[in-house]
Amino acid sequence: MKATGIVRRIDDLGRIVVPKEIRRTLRIREGDPLEIFTDREGEIILKKYSPIGELSQFAGEYSESLAQTTGHLVLITDCDHVIAASGNGKKDFEGKPISSQLEEVIGARKNLVASKDDGAFIRVTLDDAGDYSQQAVGTIICEGDAIGAVVLYSKEEKEKMGETESKLVAAAAGFLGRQMEQ
Repeated sequence: MKATGIVRRIDDLGRIVVPKEIRRTLRIREGDPLEIFTDREGEIILKKYSPIGELSQFAGEYSESLAQTTGHLVLITDCDHVIAASGNGKKDFEGKPISSQLEEVIGARKNLVASKDDGAFIRVTLDDAGDYSQQAVGTIICEGDAIGAVVLYSKEEKEKMGETESKLVAAAAGFLGRQMEQ
């Protein structure tokens, strides 16, 4: 565990303030849910809660099935990280933080299909090397909240993604959203 040197007091309602620097670094915004854990040494651990993270094993199996069917790299994200990746190149994306561009797409509840030469093409992760030329993104919505995305990624410049891929990511995102509601 990393010491920050910051000390906070608990107020009369049992609240503490998480310092702005830590919130910014960990991308915690007002209203974000946090999970609370304790360990045997009496430490309290706060972790940003990811509802879709509970489905990580299922999301991994689902992404594997999509990758085998489409031949594309498939990524399933929550609002912060890639939680499942399948297909050729998955190691470059597993567990990586998503880009602010993808955060905006999720926040706006958009679905998009784009080619690298389009203005709509986005980086998926913060350290996305830009090796991919085609993408389809579907926003996962659960109980009215945008909670993540399903991304199809391809390096094939000749085969443009279109309506089929758009419908596929929309169906996958809708299915995962409904799984979360159960």
